[in-house]
Amino acid sequence: MAEEILINVTPQETRVAFIENGVLQEVIVERNRRRGLVGNIYLGKVSRVLPGMGAAFVEIGLQRTAFLHISDILAVEQASANGGGPITIDQILREGQEILVQVAKDPLGTKGARLTTQICIPSRYLVFMPHSQTIGISQRIENEQERARLRDILTRRGAGLAGDNGDGVINADAAQSSPGGFIVRTAAEGIDEESIASDVEFLQRLWQSIQSHISQATAPALVHDDLPLLLRTVRDLAAREVEVIRVDSRENYTRLKEFVQEFIPDLGERIEHYPGERPIFDLYSVEDEIQRALERRVDLKSGGHLIFDQTEAMTTVDVNTGAFVGHRNLEETIFKTNLEAAQAIARQLRLRNLGGIIIVDFIDMADPDHQRQVLRALERSLERDHSKVVVSEITSLGLVQITRKRTRESLEHVLCEPCPTCQGRGSIKTAETVCYEIFREILREVRQFETQKLLVVAAREVVDRLTDEDSQAVAELEEFIKRPIQFQVEPMYSPEQFDVVLL
Repeated sequence: MAEEILINVTPQETRVAFIENGVLQEVIVERNRRRGLVGNIYLGKVSRVLPGMGAAFVEIGLQRTAFLHISDILAVEQASANGGGPITIDQILREGQEILVQVAKDPLGTKGARLTTQICIPSRYLVFMPHSQTIGISQRIENEQERARLRDILTRRGAGLAGDNGDGVINADAAQSSPGGFIVRTAAEGIDEESIASDVEFLQRLWQSIQSHISQATAPALVHDDLPLLLRTVRDLAAREVEVIRVDSRENYTRLKEFVQEFIPDLGERIEHYPGERPIFDLYSVEDEIQRALERRVDLKSGGHLIFDQTEAMTTVDVNTGAFVGHRNLEETIFKTNLEAAQAIARQLRLRNLGGIIIVDFIDMADPDHQRQVLRALERSLERDHSKVVVSEITSLGLVQITRKRTRESLEHVLCEPCPTCQGRGSIKTAETVCYEIFREILREVRQFETQKLLVVAAREVVDRLTDEDSQAVAELEEFIKRPIQFQVEPMYSPEQFDVVLL
């Protein structure tokens, strides 16, 4: 499958678009004022330990304290592996303690960053785990001979090694002198020993540098800053099938070239500078696709459509036949709509970067074979997703539950903010409702305070209704409270906003 990467760089932000067969599949936006934190390593200070939650809050120098769960603490994992009994978090951590942590998830909404003590430092072909004694091999490398070759290379380079437990992880029995553990990434398949050895040396030198920074730091402090998006994209996501990487900035093209020549020389010929007058994101209508990715509705080619609703707890996707009436019968129409929807949903999850729990409400299918085919189509379409995705079977209610690993904010959360008028609800009170609220507020004020007359300040549509459709009700209210009521339009007020002023 032909894949291209387009990189748009400005002084304010970097945007990366992944194109497959001419269609936008994924977009990542990183702003210089709010760079992603995933992968950063901090010397933190424990500010609070909560045994009841099995968690601790750690100060790492950000606006909000970060969150460390007991399941993300290396000592707990090691004790469990060695057959030890249950460990509580207050046995490991205490308030004021300094601790080395890595950001696993960016701050999302009102939540602080999620931390782990299981430090992982990635390179092109490997992931280095300085506090581990294991060798892991990507499960996407399926050839057993290739897995054995890669395992042998790392073993000869001094990494810890013991028997394979069947899932690609090799446990070291007594490799206490090991220089650390490694995970072999998918990109290492077929790569020569010299290149892998170079990665091993680079990662170990980098870890020595980080240790030097740790020894000189005072918590809370950043001791290792992960690469910016421009370089991170090439390191992590530029797989072999990528045909070309186009950058629209000459300065950053040169920077990327130098980085690639040093660490990933086989990608050098595929990096191009885009000098065109036409913006690079207009090449494949990327800007238009980004705008469409912010809308609730996604139209399908057949005439059906999807509705995406993103909430704090989960994202829901509703599949509708819409204008698609089919050619044979209702069951066939529903089946074809659901098949098309399965492919579109997989793309939209990547494009919108939706994570957490996702519930898909496919159109009800009576034929079990149709259900299986739709589910398999969804799973196949999700195989190219870089994030970990788990898909459940179709429930008795016809719903499919999906979990997708979330490490950074969704596209909507990066580019948008809650509407100041509706506060993110997606709807506002009608002018009629606001008028009745004003009547109740007037009665409340008159009963509590002495006043000669009242002034109502509200938005144009509310005042228009009070002086027109509800003028009779206003007259009756004036007669009841025996005080005149005046109205004033405030252009800056939202339709729901009003004030009752006592004069």
